[in-house]
Amino acid sequence: MARYVFITGGVVSSLGKGIASASLGALLQARGYKVRLRKLDPYLNVDPGTMSPYQHGECFVTDDGAETDLDLGHYERFTGRPANRQDNITSGRIYSDIINRERKGDYLGGTVQVIPHVTDAIKDFVLSGNEDTDFVLVEIGGTVGDIEGLPFFEAIRQLGNELSPGGAVYIHLTLMPYIPSAGELKTKPTQHSVKELRSIGIQPDLLLVRADRPIPEAERKKLSLFCNVPPSAVIQALDVASIYDVPAAYHAEGFDAEVLSAFGIDNAPEPDLSRWHEISRRTKNPEGEVTIAVVGKYTELKDAYKSLIEALVHGGIANKVKVNIDWIGSETFEKADPAPFLEHVHGILVPGGFGMRGTEGMIAAAGYARKRKIPYFGICFGMQMAVIEATRNLAGVPNAGSTEFGPCEEPVVGLLTEWVKGNELLKRQAGGNMGGTMRLGAYRAYLAPGSRIAEIYGKTEIEERHRHRYEVNVAYRERLEAKGLRFAGISPDGVLPETVEMPDHPWFIGVQYHPELKSRPFQPHPLFSSFIAAAMEQTRLV
Repeated sequence: MARYVFITGGVVSSLGKGIASASLGALLQARGYKVRLRKLDPYLNVDPGTMSPYQHGECFVTDDGAETDLDLGHYERFTGRPANRQDNITSGRIYSDIINRERKGDYLGGTVQVIPHVTDAIKDFVLSGNEDTDFVLVEIGGTVGDIEGLPFFEAIRQLGNELSPGGAVYIHLTLMPYIPSAGELKTKPTQHSVKELRSIGIQPDLLLVRADRPIPEAERKKLSLFCNVPPSAVIQALDVASIYDVPAAYHAEGFDAEVLSAFGIDNAPEPDLSRWHEISRRTKNPEGEVTIAVVGKYTELKDAYKSLIEALVHGGIANKVKVNIDWIGSETFEKADPAPFLEHVHGILVPGGFGMRGTEGMIAAAGYARKRKIPYFGICFGMQMAVIEATRNLAGVPNAGSTEFGPCEEPVVGLLTEWVKGNELLKRQAGGNMGGTMRLGAYRAYLAPGSRIAEIYGKTEIEERHRHRYEVNVAYRERLEAKGLRFAGISPDGVLPETVEMPDHPWFIGVQYHPELKSRPFQPHPLFSSFIAAAMEQTRLV
């Protein structure tokens, strides 16, 4: 029988509910339990697929093609369990389903209301598909007191009453700010947050309190008294050097033991955290360092590249080096020579993106890497810009471009209107709906035997996650291969270029998919491991 842990947040957002949830999942997993993590998002978008990265950060894509919250990336990286579309739901998706049912007459003329219809839909989502799971960890987005979150809080309150005795535990993550002028950590914000939570019928069983310094015993007892939790259930969550230090740090504070105790489990096996300690050791004691320039469109907001950042870290872990990221807005190179910005770096990575802004800067970065023999990694949009650069400057087609940016004489990149997924033909229309209409999720690709990318993977058939509307035009393949840009990976039907590379370059690879989404600290993605290894070779030349 599955037990349920509900993780809520208070005081302010961005305290790290996702990392806390993922860390608890990792700790329970290390004790031998089967875990599943889910995220409830209160916003009215059906999914984050149409949201700007500046609004929501990265959109994480699952194997089954769901566009989800970036916290699902943390869940996957910390537990190794692949997420799916049933692990993330939004108010928009719930209301959309309910309205569609109402239009069909499924409610038999009844009045459709938040209670019970919306809350029942939330509960059905939380409870479904957990038959082979010991613990289901459910994170509620936003903070207590947000008006849009009320149906979710009401739903988990009801579940606390409906589940068997001892079937649910509530964890509340809050902030304890330090006031320099007073020289004190203040408990009042947490007290008010818990008061707000209790006013809607939820009594937290544990408090996970973020602080930038150790919490004195007197303040812990004060929180225990005013928030009605045992002193042992006030868990301090201090800042650490790396997110991969969090599981061990939380275990040292007794977090996982206290959660199990709240369920009445006092004889659980001790967790095996040896691999977490090894990851921590490698990040704290690197044997060298490399600098990677990330030339992107959303570099002002690092959350837009959350999985990419972690995949680079994983590549560093695999090579026992520290990876320094030099963030460069791609528009910079539309006004300036790239050389002063890039001559000191050991690798250049151009990530995914949408729209015309900054594209000429990305093209310039790809050209600089190609000419200067600097390791280059183009991901999705970054591959497309590298192909356009090669078409212009190697194949002699100066008007090469993408129809994503408007009418184009030489459409090296164009809108994909139909494609095959499994045995199904999928179609889209120009000017149609934007949400959910990209090539999304896991697709197979065949790699040419003897190609560099096949050697990196160690196989010639792969499956990777996609998220894009536009594709490289295979009609340009012959001209480009004659000039040294090899189409090393192709879709099973031979229509869609999946990877390109330059055999006479130290390391120049572009991929149409997003390999960063499948990288794990314990299983770094082979492309990132190889890219960082190539950057290490570059350190001897710079």
